[in-house]
Amino acid sequence: MSWVKIDPGDLAVGDVTTVIAAGRALAVIRTEQGLGVLDNRCPHQGGPLGEGLIEGPWLLCPWHGYEYDPITGEPPPGFSDAATCYQFKERPDGLYVELPDASTAPTLMDQVVDVLTDWGIDTVFGMVGHSNLGLADALRKAEEDGRLRYIGIRHEGAGAFAASAYGKLTGRPAACFSIAGPGATNLLTGLWDAKVDRAPILALTGQVQTQVLGPGAFQEVPLAEAFSAVAEWSQTVLRSENATELAALAVKHALVNRDVAHLIFPDEIQNLPGLADPPARPMEGRVAARDIGPPAAELDRAVELLANAERPLIVAGNGARAVRDQVVAFAEQIDAPVITTFKAKGLIADGHPLGAGVVGRSGTPIAAALMARADALLVLGASFSNHSGIATWVPTIQVDFDRMALGKFHPVDIPIWGELGVTLDRFSSLLKPRERPELRSQVELRRQMWRAETERRAALVDEHGRMHPARVFSALSRFVPEGAVISVDVGNNTYAFGHYFESKAGQDVLMSGYLGSIGFGFPGAMGAWAATRGTGRKVMSISGDGGFGQYLAEFTTAVKYRMPITHILLNNDELGKISREQIGAIHPVWQTGLVNPDFAGYARLCGGVGLRVRDAGELDEVLAAAFAVTDGPSLLEVDVSSLDT
Repeated sequence: MSWVKIDPGDLAVGDVTTVIAAGRALAVIRTEQGLGVLDNRCPHQGGPLGEGLIEGPWLLCPWHGYEYDPITGEPPPGFSDAATCYQFKERPDGLYVELPDASTAPTLMDQVVDVLTDWGIDTVFGMVGHSNLGLADALRKAEEDGRLRYIGIRHEGAGAFAASAYGKLTGRPAACFSIAGPGATNLLTGLWDAKVDRAPILALTGQVQTQVLGPGAFQEVPLAEAFSAVAEWSQTVLRSENATELAALAVKHALVNRDVAHLIFPDEIQNLPGLADPPARPMEGRVAARDIGPPAAELDRAVELLANAERPLIVAGNGARAVRDQVVAFAEQIDAPVITTFKAKGLIADGHPLGAGVVGRSGTPIAAALMARADALLVLGASFSNHSGIATWVPTIQVDFDRMALGKFHPVDIPIWGELGVTLDRFSSLLKPRERPELRSQVELRRQMWRAETERRAALVDEHGRMHPARVFSALSRFVPEGAVISVDVGNNTYAFGHYFESKAGQDVLMSGYLGSIGFGFPGAMGAWAATRGTGRKVMSISGDGGFGQYLAEFTTAVKYRMPITHILLNNDELGKISREQIGAIHPVWQTGLVNPDFAGYARLCGGVGLRVRDAGELDEVLAAAFAVTDGPSLLEVDVSSLDT
């Protein structure tokens, strides 16, 4: 026990106040009999006694009206709950209270977080609340120790998107963190985004106390059931004996299966003391290497097809991003052009002599024309989405580490199960270098043709004088540096980015791929910033006015943590993609118009930099100003048309 000085201020008789001392909340009450100092937590259901009131001889809890003697903490006759009473002394220099020394022993939640950080969890996006306070305190201590970074977000959905983007960029899971009930259900969209794009992610959710789970308690949701479809692995922590093992298994499932893992922490479990001798939960020995080599027979068939092909084409999907250097080196060895799926945009620079751009709805005629004339396709880490439109009539080799992805939508000629890097090494050792100047000439000719068409479109304006999106992305192609991470949203802005933005070496593009969820752009950039901080990589995001409106409050999160994100907001005052779809379906355009704020002004109100461009002649100057901001976020609002051609 230690004596701690407190200052409750000048209390009149009948006054009640709350004082924080040595990390403990106290209720201080002045009565006609003198002062009383009680623990602030009502023993009934935890109500804040310091917010109560005096009625007759009793202090009433503000939550349920439970009565306690304000001096002794004792309840009325017939009741057993008693508030903890603390001894105090009034000394010449102030009021002192005798308090128990804070325990330095690890709690069970400390031990859980120890395992999470030992397994590589270094970033958590979340919101602290009443049903996750025990786990939150363990995260706080881990952050103070420098073992993780906690980023408090404004909406749990943004936290899940940010964690998803972190996993997509690094291949390692970040965690998203919420209370029970609505906080947990707000995570679901971002978790689905991670799941369908095969990004590892960990969800940590509080839960109501198990003693009230079932009858219908406040914020009660059966979380194991609610998460059953999205979580590849979901467990409720109920016993101290296996809590740390469940933490280890959660990270293993997320990491190995590239999927969603979920841990549920009932409120009372979070307050348990740690184990006296917790068993070690090391990662070593529990996660095997992923270097799966291709089967010899399929490898020989693939080598023969590539050796005899005159117009081979490499199709790189997002699964090949981690081995981008090997993809480019192999392409140069056999002199084969490389096209990418939209999710893999940036894997090869668009200015590379063999870089032929994106294929599919968000792509360019360069890729489409080369694919139509190819006599062999080498598909690396791509899933043949209908949006990509990879040819099914060309002899095809498909390589993937996931056997279920091979021939997923239709048969391929040579499905190869193997890790991409290992398989490319085998190909390189077995195939002789080739020179195909005619293919390089075709790539360059079609690139120049598309650049001329982009330049033509960039000069267009609509009836309101608004510039074409091609003008914006032509300028961004010059301003965005090598190695940048670009988080894009969903909508017309996304298609325009795919068509007109030319990637440079080392750039990574993040998006809500298979889920296609609007609102991903800015939260995704927050996740990218967390994953790359300290590396010097530029992080930016792109959205339309509809997408940014989904999570615009997160701009304040970027201000709080001084995230130097440059956000480009294309404003056409409508959900332009939906308008186009209605027109394409021969329906009237209906309910797609938007009433927008001054987004640049909003950014300034939040404490960031807000800029706006209406005149195409000012675009380069204002872009330079936006990219020059390095001590926090900047937002550049650009008025654009809904034109596409």
